[in-house]
Amino acid sequence: MKKILDGVGGLLVFLGGVGVLHELTGWFDKMAPTRLLTENVGFLDDQAVFANLVIAVVGFAMCMIADRLG
Repeated sequence: MKKILDGVGGLLVFLGGVGVLHELTGWFDKMAPTRLLTENVGFLDDQAVFANLVIAVVGFAMCMIADRLG
């Protein structure tokens, strides 16, 4: 369970960070799969940076929970 939480959390931190960089700079066009979430969910369309930050924070929290388990 610890490895799964740590892996998923790390992936979410990475995707959230890349999504924030994509929204702020326009880089990483192909590496921002969270863009699909922000473009297809209506109320997240104008708040893509905030949504990506939330994804990264949730991933960080998952990593912290995995650390507390082990």
